[in-house]
Amino acid sequence: MEVSHAIGALSALAQESRLKIFRLLVQCGRDGMTAGDIARRIGVPQNTLSFHIAILSRARLLASRKDGRSIIYSVDLEGTRDLLSFLVEDCCHGRPEICGPLRKSTAAEYCPALMKEEPPMKVVSSKAPVNVLFLCTGNSARSIMAECVLNRLGAGRFKAFSAGSWPAGQVNPLALQLLRQAHFDVSQLRSKSWEEFATPDAPTLDFVFTVCDNAANEVCPIWPGQPMTAHWGLPDPAAAEASEAERHLAFADTLRMLNNRIGIFVSLPFDKLSQLSLQKRLDEIGQSQAAASRQSA
Repeated sequence: MEVSHAIGALSALAQESRLKIFRLLVQCGRDGMTAGDIARRIGVPQNTLSFHIAILSRARLLASRKDGRSIIYSVDLEGTRDLLSFLVEDCCHGRPEICGPLRKSTAAEYCPALMKEEPPMKVVSSKAPVNVLFLCTGNSARSIMAECVLNRLGAGRFKAFSAGSWPAGQVNPLALQLLRQAHFDVSQLRSKSWEEFATPDAPTLDFVFTVCDNAANEVCPIWPGQPMTAHWGLPDPAAAEASEAERHLAFADTLRMLNNRIGIFVSLPFDKLSQLSLQKRLDEIGQSQAAASRQSA
């Protein structure tokens, strides 16, 4: 676990209501609870609860799944296990006679599920496409291009969508021009709010990727299902203050980086990776590609 992720998780728990929510769901185990039951048990309004759940979910401490028309919330065992392991991994310089009891009581003794390795996810099915949502602030360039790239590279195995926290209302003309030149289908592209994907009748999302830093730092809606998330931040090509030719190059470079990242993503051995291993691979795609883009700049 990265230090920044640990800080985010601990910050999410450093509030009384969120700590109560987390401890309550730890007691429930994998069965979980609905938002209405949680609100009644800890005595908070529904709208306030949604805000707290969003923060805990983003910190990889809470997970959700659909059960008929209801959404069930439970502790994210992988994220919690990561946090606990991070906190004690260097305890007493690894001396087992001192740290053994701490490591055991932290996870194995009190919650054996936290120490159990999860089986492969098998999220990629031959019967139905895997739904992936790309997010950025305006949903006018980066997330739009990512949607097009995955729908092409995914070859029917994946269904890509895109949205924004503050949608611009139209797709950037330079992005459209570049996509047309690369022979992408742009007929259905539009700039839209991420709220469209948080409704009960929205497609169940398997993955949610943020491609700009602003969207990554905002409180996301509660996504139906239990999508995995990762941050694949890219510079905004529309923000480049340069000549028209240089702006075209900025958009082309963004499309190239998205092709690289998404190409790695669709080639992952999903049927052989546990959920924890898959999450690490998703994080590595964003981190390694970001480092490569900085070196080439």
